[in-house]
Amino acid sequence: MNRNVSIKLYLSIIATGLMVFCGVLIETAMNVTFPKLMTQFNVDTATVQWLTTGYLLVVSIIIPISGVLKRRFTTMKLFITASIFFIVGLLICSLANRFDILLIGRIIQGVGTGIALPLMFNIILEQAPLDKIGLLMGIGTLVTAIAPALGPSYGGFLIGINWHLIFGILLVIMVIALIMGLASIRQVSKPERVPLDFGSWLMISIFFAGAILAFNNIESSLSTAGIFGLIALVGLIGFIIRSKRITRPIVNLDVFKNKSFNLHVVSFVMFQIMNVGAAFVLPNYLQIVAHTSSLTAGLLLLPGAALGAILAPISGTIYDRLGAGKPIMIGLFFQTIGIILLMVEALSANPIPPLIGYILMMLGTGFGMSTIITNGLAQVPSSQNVDGNAVFNTLQQFAGALGTAIVALVVALAQVSTDYAHTTALGAQHAFLLLLILQVVNISCIMLGLRFGKTTANEAD
Repeated sequence: MNRNVSIKLYLSIIATGLMVFCGVLIETAMNVTFPKLMTQFNVDTATVQWLTTGYLLVVSIIIPISGVLKRRFTTMKLFITASIFFIVGLLICSLANRFDILLIGRIIQGVGTGIALPLMFNIILEQAPLDKIGLLMGIGTLVTAIAPALGPSYGGFLIGINWHLIFGILLVIMVIALIMGLASIRQVSKPERVPLDFGSWLMISIFFAGAILAFNNIESSLSTAGIFGLIALVGLIGFIIRSKRITRPIVNLDVFKNKSFNLHVVSFVMFQIMNVGAAFVLPNYLQIVAHTSSLTAGLLLLPGAALGAILAPISGTIYDRLGAGKPIMIGLFFQTIGIILLMVEALSANPIPPLIGYILMMLGTGFGMSTIITNGLAQVPSSQNVDGNAVFNTLQQFAGALGTAIVALVVALAQVSTDYAHTTALGAQHAFLLLLILQVVNISCIMLGLRFGKTTANEAD
């Protein structure tokens, strides 16, 4: 790889990364604004959280077809399309004065992020030299890890001025990203006339929508939740059956024949649920229970975000040199301690434990998430990397939507209007207990995944 190509590769990663950064940043930046938006638009917690859940749901629906889009269209066309959707969505939200208009803008942004997120990782997987894969995947994951962590600080700072600026300022970043992408993105593979199977896409969309709606309706109506859950199950079964019967499925399900890959995916989903869950609970906890301002709530989460960002590429370098086991286990250790601290201290109404607990959780994220993706993709043939990447990115967003819905439900079930602060603290404690249970599942899965991966590698040798 010559010097000019290398520079263009880094610039293209930065350009797509900036777009992904903006998309993921707003997910948690909006969480800080929820108390204010609930008052301004006269909506409840279950309704306002659709600004995050609806966005993530759209992203989850778009990402599964990323493999088809990547094979069918040039990288530049996909980048420009994603940029247009995202910029239009930002403009709508910057000017919105009604909740439904704001939600429409968020959904349009979701289309842009759904295209951009797998595009960034596909550029890395397709163009990066083998000895830099871990580092560059770490940088890519840094974007998806630091952005939600910085979101509360970013939103908390701007909510005191004007919440519309949360979207308006990102327009400037998007223009910079667009210019960089136009100058650097290159095509290394020839596009193919790959058909998009709309039947499969419809089935997977029904599954995602049904699952999210099921969780969102548990509090209000168990029967309605059950109906949506059944619809989700029908969608999933339909998707699997159809994918096995057609020659060019939107995602090659053969990637799931690898046990180690599957276990890495489950672990990654657990990581994402915990990250998004904590990012949803803590800003609201700090404002409602600890009685901090939105700005203070954001600033208290900033140190954890910074440390997580620093460690993501470092963990990639460790992976390149020492393998996956060490960074992943270090990450799991820190994250577990952080969750336990948050759970034990939830009723104290003290803002210091959330500060320390979130730092520990983000240390875990910085060490673990990028390594899990990179090592998971290493378990499948290179010909299945695009499909494996689509699986990770799709489930990351779906897990984010699912995690937000589940945690919001757990907190809402505990809340009582007559003692709102205390019952919110109790709901937060229940949420962290749930995350601790998921962490046990996470640890079990990744330990088995690493063992099966080593066994597979030894057999291959």
